[in-house]
Amino acid sequence: MSTHEDRLKALRAQLERDGLDGFVIPLTDEHMSEYVGAYAQRLAWLTGFQGSAGSAAVLAQDAAIFVDGRYTLQVREQVDGAQWQYEGVPQSSVAGWLGAHAPEGGRIGYDPWLHTRAWVKAASEAVAARGATLVAVNSNPVDAVWADRPAPSSAKIMVHDERYAGQGAAEKLQAMADWLAAARADAVVLSALDSIAWTFNIRGKDVARTPVALAYAIVHADATADLYVAPEKMDEAIVQHLGSAVRVHDRADFAQALGGFDGRTVVADPDRAVAAIFEALEAGGATVLALRDPAVLPKAIKNEVEIAGHKAAQLRDGAALSRFLHWLSVEAPKGGVDELGAAARLEAFRRDTGELQDLSFDTISGAGPNGAVVHYRVDETTSRRIEPDSLYLVDSGGQYRDGTTDVTRTVAIGFASDEMKRRFTLVLKGHIALARAQFPKGTRGGQLDSLARQYLWAEGLDYAHGTGHGVGSFLSVHEGPQRIATFGGGDEPLQPGMILSNEPGYYKTGEYGIRIENLVLVESRDVPGGERAMMGFETLTFAPIDRNAIAVELLTTDERGWVDDYHAMVLEKIGPQLDGDARDWLNGVCAPL
Repeated sequence: MSTHEDRLKALRAQLERDGLDGFVIPLTDEHMSEYVGAYAQRLAWLTGFQGSAGSAAVLAQDAAIFVDGRYTLQVREQVDGAQWQYEGVPQSSVAGWLGAHAPEGGRIGYDPWLHTRAWVKAASEAVAARGATLVAVNSNPVDAVWADRPAPSSAKIMVHDERYAGQGAAEKLQAMADWLAAARADAVVLSALDSIAWTFNIRGKDVARTPVALAYAIVHADATADLYVAPEKMDEAIVQHLGSAVRVHDRADFAQALGGFDGRTVVADPDRAVAAIFEALEAGGATVLALRDPAVLPKAIKNEVEIAGHKAAQLRDGAALSRFLHWLSVEAPKGGVDELGAAARLEAFRRDTGELQDLSFDTISGAGPNGAVVHYRVDETTSRRIEPDSLYLVDSGGQYRDGTTDVTRTVAIGFASDEMKRRFTLVLKGHIALARAQFPKGTRGGQLDSLARQYLWAEGLDYAHGTGHGVGSFLSVHEGPQRIATFGGGDEPLQPGMILSNEPGYYKTGEYGIRIENLVLVESRDVPGGERAMMGFETLTFAPIDRNAIAVELLTTDERGWVDDYHAMVLEKIGPQLDGDARDWLNGVCAPL
């Protein structure tokens, strides 16, 4: 179908054939993933929206697309406002919108393999207020009209060696068995792809930028497990790696297997397991305990091997980024560099390491006004030239066997205006405040969020995204449960070993964007004379912060000291990896303020 308008018409015709008055399309897959394979990109296919978070609702006459503050500008550029209403989250919600727009007595469809049970309950109650009914479908109507829908990936599963994982899969399965015994449960369903990858020490190539394999797993109280994966994804190396304690089945058999727990107690995560899993377990006679996936917390708390690997990846990645920033300082002022070219050159520097497996997400390469689009994705139609006297924002990362990176730098190309420098410095002050924070054991990320915003708030400014997200170990660049935000999370107590981003920003629509992002490690702190167990952050990312964008007079003596100390560490850690003009450049940009 040639246009998204045609696709919307086709979906409405299919809904009429299916006896439905509406349908909900989330941006996720049957594993509740944030990043999904091409086969599950239903929202993008239907609407044109290319962001990583969103959902839509389609009725016979009305349709709405729901995104958070990161995508307020992007959704308007990519989705036709004549066909779709733009709705902001969390101010609005799919359930609330349906409660206001669903036809009286209507049947609103949803795919039970793409929603949590909590969402189903909320949406059911909302539409019931209109006299409408939420109806689970057996086949997704979007798939029925998506003629050239890609097949799920058939890429082979890879072994994630213990020299990177730091702990064997058998040991992880035994820990889960002990956890099940304490919960008085017989088994736990693992449906989150990163949890399965972590538990079994496997990785895959089924989702772009995230090294996971499409699979389900059920772990039992005797420390054995059933792994459900397409047969073509297996080879002898994986069979030997998994060993006799892991029984391998066809992924297509998973739904039926859920019906085989009559009289037994099974754990499923209400935030990560879809409604269909709960329904199948209960229909088969199982007692279901709604508890958090037992892989989530130990996956987030990195062990010593993972931490060491991450630090090695960061040094490798920081050198690649520094080479790029040197190249940019030479080439961008000439006026011949555009966003696509810059992103490609940065990827090339990472590939030159010989260790890059993939990018950790599509590089956000935003020149001038495109930098104000928080999760901007450049393509041939949007790519701008990086112009003199402007700001260029580049948010990027790499997937390496020993770690996952994510770093943002904002660079002044030529002259930065006084306003640009002032707001860059306000962002930098917030970044420094969070980097230097010291806090007691039990502190939540949400309690730290305002540290990074305080200087922007003082001047009536803010940013519409969280300040920090968790990061995986050769896994997802966005990993929970830890988060630094006052909305959409941030309630998880921080613990030593967790890795998060520190990324305050500022965005002036139509003009420029600013973000400064490093990754940090939560560490224990000994405070002489202190009476409480304290923690703080160790900065892991090393690449220069643009001195030409800093209004030095706005920094306190301590803040200037932090910048100078940070740049001294960049020179110490990254300098030996550079030579020639790049090394000379690094010496200059890391000079004391």
